[in-house]
Amino acid sequence: MIHCFPLPLLPATFQYLTHYRNNDKMAEQTTGRQLQRILHYSVTPCRPMLGLRRSECALYDVDCDEVYPRLYIGDANSAKNKQYLRLIGITHVLNTAEGTRFGQVDTGHSYYRDMSGIRYMGFPMIDQPTTDISRYFYIASKFIENGINSGGKVLVHCMMGMSRSATCVLAYLMIARKMSAAEAVRTVRMHRDIRPNEGFLQQLADLDNELKRDQLYY
Repeated sequence: MIHCFPLPLLPATFQYLTHYRNNDKMAEQTTGRQLQRILHYSVTPCRPMLGLRRSECALYDVDCDEVYPRLYIGDANSAKNKQYLRLIGITHVLNTAEGTRFGQVDTGHSYYRDMSGIRYMGFPMIDQPTTDISRYFYIASKFIENGINSGGKVLVHCMMGMSRSATCVLAYLMIARKMSAAEAVRTVRMHRDIRPNEGFLQQLADLDNELKRDQLYY
């Protein structure tokens, strides 16, 4: 009987295989178009806001959803309705549309001065594909993470609560919660209809590729 034993893997061969596998993973690049398809085919269940009956939603005139434990995405009315913020226990507000131009929300630190315990941060962005929202990804992630880790609740908002705010929340889930871009989109879409513009989706895809590269080298 002839016995066959596996040959030891030579260092050069191991390096070649490792390089090949890494290149294969790198070839799986995320694109904005892929994320757009995931958005298109994901379905958001029709439901009233957490803890509020439909009649109360109409009473407060807000559009806001808890998309991850202690993390909310909302519109401008949500951010400006102090009674509503107290009701759901918001402690941190991130305004991703700060400013006085059309499509922006004119609040700031002074707006919440009479609400003790509210921490505020604002980004002066407009909802255009050419806007560099990626410059705020890590700042937003740190602000949201600090709010949640302190036991608080975080509201991230823009004008409609669909593009700028949603993009920053997706970036947070990717950076702090280690989700892929696809996982983050599906997670949020389970709770809210979101529509980041095509430029923002591409910047999220770039972030996804960057995070995947970092994982390969550690």
